[in-house]
Amino acid sequence: MTPFTFTPIGVIHSPFQEKTETPIQAIRSNARGSVEVFPEYTAGLEGIEEFSHLILLYVFHRSEEYKLMVQPFLDDQKRGLFTTRYPCRPNPLGFSVVGLTARRGHTLEIAGVDVLDGTPLLDIKPYIPDFDHRTGVCCGWYDRRAFP
Repeated sequence: MTPFTFTPIGVIHSPFQEKTETPIQAIRSNARGSVEVFPEYTAGLEGIEEFSHLILLYVFHRSEEYKLMVQPFLDDQKRGLFTTRYPCRPNPLGFSVVGLTARRGHTLEIAGVDVLDGTPLLDIKPYIPDFDHRTGVCCGWYDRRAFP
């Protein structure tokens, strides 16, 4: 297949400088941060303040070499990479659902940030429960994990 090239549309700012500081998933974070959308994309933010939550798609820019078997942060056994949200991946893409607390021009103030400061932002999508929430979900090893 032909490789894809992505151009960041902004930068995510957070209080986290080191990987060991970042929370495990946005839902487990109370940290505040901001999303600096590059000025040329400001028009795309029109109406975003009407949403309480956003999905941020980004690059794990400090990701290291990936392995196909990894030990998830909340488990004590190795698992297949694609059954985890481990950040070291063949294509180091990540996503977080964060709370939107304010918009100031081309800057979005967010709550629940779980990424490193300076993370390149690829896209923003609104979180819409009718589209994003599922019931009757099975979560494999996560449902049987030893850690809370």
